Amino acid sequence: MKTVLAVDGGNSKTDVALVTEDGTVLARGRGAGFTPQSSGVPAAVDVLGEATLRMLGAAAATPYADLVSAYVAGADLPVEEERLGEEISARGYGKEVVVGNDTFALLRAGASRPWGVAVVCGAGINAVGVSPTGEVARYPALGRLSGDWGGGYGLGEEALWHAVRAEDGRGPATLLLDVVRGHFGTRLVEEVVLGIHFGELSSDVLHGLVPPLLAAAAEGDAVAREVVERQADEVAVMGVVAMRRLGLLERPCEVVLGGGVLTARHPLLMGLVEQRYAAQAPSATLLVADVPPIVGAALLGLDRLGAGPEAARRLRESFSGPIPAPVP
Repeated sequence: MKTVLAVDGGNSKTDVALVTEDGTVLARGRGAGFTPQSSGVPAAVDVLGEATLRMLGAAAATPYADLVSAYVAGADLPVEEERLGEEISARGYGKEVVVGNDTFALLRAGASRPWGVAVVCGAGINAVGVSPTGEVARYPALGRLSGDWGGGYGLGEEALWHAVRAEDGRGPATLLLDVVRGHFGTRLVEEVVLGIHFGELSSDVLHGLVPPLLAAAAEGDAVAREVVERQADEVAVMGVVAMRRLGLLERPCEVVLGGGVLTARHPLLMGLVEQRYAAQAPSATLLVADVPPIVGAALLGLDRLGAGPEAARRLRESFSGPIPAPVP
């Protein structure tokens, strides 16, 4: 029986699973973050190999599976997918290798069928759309350089920006001033700014400002509310534009929402997102992913092997996730 080595490579961790073509999960494992853009392609693939060896045991021999189905962060452009695929193939991890962006795995994990739209809002923001005929709509997803705004880092950066301007008088008063001081335990916001500037604090700590930012917006702070509304605008526009490109705006279409900012299901943010989709894409159905993206990577691998719905059902049950109801 053929096997799939499924890989969900994220910035903070790399999940792997060995799955048979009938959907049975033989093993699951986890490794360090998958960061080809900062650590390089070979180092990122080393992480995949190390996680797989820990999962299977040091005596495991290559190829580990008939197919490596890897959906990872840092594969934002086709050329990046190609480079990663070549490196994994050169290691002999699988007889066949498929590499794609992790947003594709989110879509396959959260939707009831292999097409639709997925929007991920985690550390950053990205979206992808796949039509019933397989046509793809995607974005470069390179940050502000490619027109992106938001995600956990962007929201934290905005909270800090508004807080420091409130502190020195350049901006309006806002609860974000106390939010930043309280979160970092500092007397001044400027201390946080200087800590990041001099490398005493990693800029990654800004992600921690997202929950108190959302709380401040819910309490009625105008500045925080404006930031959250902009995030809702971005979550909507990325999905709506993908649907428009694929001709899906006028038909029932699932939009899978994923990433830590959205899976937290904050009532204010989710309400704003729902309002925008209702106005701009009334035929869309919003779904918040309730199974991990590794399920999507495995399902995409099973699809490639020609596995049927029973295999998909068995796989989902192994991860204790419900099967999404199909859209009428």
